[in-house]
Amino acid sequence: MERVYLTKENQVKQYENNLVSVTFPDGHTEDGLEPRRLFPVNLLDKYITFLDKDGVERCVVRQLSDLTPEGRQVVERSLNDYYLVPRITRIINVTERYGTLRWTVETERGERSFDIRNRNHDIRVNRDGSIRVRDSDDNRYIIVDYHALDKRSQSLLIADL
Repeated sequence: MERVYLTKENQVKQYENNLVSVTFPDGHTEDGLEPRRLFPVNLLDKYITFLDKDGVERCVVRQLSDLTPEGRQVVERSLNDYYLVPRITRIINVTERYGTLRWTVETERGERSFDIRNRNHDIRVNRDGSIRVRDSDDNRYIIVDYHALDKRSQSLLIADL
């Protein structure tokens, strides 16, 4: 099947929850599509796929600026909700049991506890000083600047790197 690329000629509207409707120039409408990033780490506003309820790709937008301002806003809202990445502001406690780390942290959305299976793959230090943490349920967290953490949080973090 050939990929269908969206342009400003397509109408993208909110459907329900994080789902959208896409109307094509021929008048055909696809309802209940889920926008997902094909490259969720480094191309945040490019190559967005739209999946149906069975996970089948129905269309793609090369970059969000290819959509109308209203369509772009709808897709951005859906993506931001789906890819919500809580920011860790403080590390409260870290324990290890049978090779699995149990982190208890404070985020801007409240206190969270989660497990990390592999510290070498699940804790990633970026060049800009941020740290990406992935838990055993594939949820992601970010520490925007580990130098800005309090001393206790920094010492708990450094012990795990």
